[in-house]
Amino acid sequence: MKRKAKTMGATHSSGLASSHSVSSAAGPSASLSQRDSFQLFSVPLEILEEIFQNLPPHQVVCVCRLVCHQWWEVADSESLWRERCRREGYRLRDASRIPKDWRLFYFLCKKRRNLLKNPKGDQKMKNWQILENGGDNWKVEGVMVPHPNETVQQNFVTSYGMCKKSQLIDLAVEGYNPLFMDHFQPDIKVSDWYAPRWDCGSEYQICVELLNQRKKPVQTFAPETVYFEQWNDHQWTQMTHVFQNYGTGVRFIRFTHGGKDTQFWAGWYGIRITDSCVEISPAMDT
Repeated sequence: MKRKAKTMGATHSSGLASSHSVSSAAGPSASLSQRDSFQLFSVPLEILEEIFQNLPPHQVVCVCRLVCHQWWEVADSESLWRERCRREGYRLRDASRIPKDWRLFYFLCKKRRNLLKNPKGDQKMKNWQILENGGDNWKVEGVMVPHPNETVQQNFVTSYGMCKKSQLIDLAVEGYNPLFMDHFQPDIKVSDWYAPRWDCGSEYQICVELLNQRKKPVQTFAPETVYFEQWNDHQWTQMTHVFQNYGTGVRFIRFTHGGKDTQFWAGWYGIRITDSCVEISPAMDT
């Protein structure tokens, strides 16, 4: 049974367009060998789609898509990428919100990862730039109370003077080129976990900036400082934010956080931070 695959708004490349026009021009007067060569790739769409399901995704886009009009149609079809998402477990958080582009949704899910290095302190202070190292400086310790993520066993601890650290993420180095960022402007999700000691007051700060090529802010997330009184429940709290519709020009992300204790106690009685995350993700994710 034959069907017509739905395309996803893609345009023909010049190579594809010329190949299609030659095929149309062949007509009855074309030689048998010419007509046979054009029919060589004429495979039922269902079979072709199944073949594409078993090829590396980048090969489907960069190689198969350029072979002929039929292959281009299948490589761009909604059904191909929707089924690929299903098979690889990339599901919608809200089933009522359907992606406009299933191929984009697939690749964003596949590339999705934490762009921050050493977010849990497993490698001490590696990959972090220390901006302020007050009191007895930053320290890495085991968690005092269990974290919601059982894999988190370490946290960064602040002291009685302000402690701040930062990471600069180069989006191009991480595989998100300027054309992609400017055209699609995918969601940029930020999260951070923090907790006080139960026996000492403390404060927590975070600032995340989307920067242009000159490292000037395009958009900033900088909520008010969070304060904890002494004798609190010392439980973990997650700070989250999603950057959307931030415009063109975003090339870097600067993530900065920190804090201190508010009672000036020697040692490490300030805010505890761990499991920080910055990720590029589809608007409708798992």
